[in-house]
Amino acid sequence: MTVRVVVVDDERLVRGGLRMILTAEPDIEVVGEAEDGARAVSVVRDLRPDVVLMDLRMPAVDGVDATRHILETVQPPPAVLVVTTFDGDDDVLRALQAGACGYLLKDAPEDRVVAAVRSAAAGSTVLDPAVGRRLVAGAAGRPTAAGPPPLEHLTAREGEVLVLLARGLSNTAIADRLVLSESTVKTHVARILAKLGVASRTEAVVAAYERGFVVPGAGA
Repeated sequence: MTVRVVVVDDERLVRGGLRMILTAEPDIEVVGEAEDGARAVSVVRDLRPDVVLMDLRMPAVDGVDATRHILETVQPPPAVLVVTTFDGDDDVLRALQAGACGYLLKDAPEDRVVAAVRSAAAGSTVLDPAVGRRLVAGAAGRPTAAGPPPLEHLTAREGEVLVLLARGLSNTAIADRLVLSESTVKTHVARILAKLGVASRTEAVVAAYERGFVVPGAGA
């Protein structure tokens, strides 16, 4: 199956570089581009890609608002993968809270970019370890109105599932790793979201990083 991608960035050279990297792969097709968030919403509605690579800092409508609009109005929704330069950690968190499936560095190696697009298309959470370390560092000392998510309320199995989510595994891969059915994994994920009081698996992963339940960059 070919993964259809839309690239969103206000810098033409960045869009061109990502297009060059991705179109060299036989199973990936860049079907469109957009230079700002407002145009991104329109392009995604028209082309219905599988994955959107979304810059954060853009004129008019930024990447956070564009992500929210796309995921609220396009059905079925694409996987939105934030592309960041480390600037604005809070913006990365806001994008994840809006439903983005993860984040990628603009200067990431070509093989990591390709792998991230394939993982996003497969339904996995994509978290660059370097950005994860920055998010965790930024989260230290940042107050939260509702207090920390109750990670201690997770069962041992739910904890295992959350760790594997944080390492970017899809439900199918988690099922294989833990020798469970995929429906059982989905049930565990739903319970994790409910216990943490979050709306998406990515938000659950961010909570796990922020509270030290998962160490960024730790091996599987």
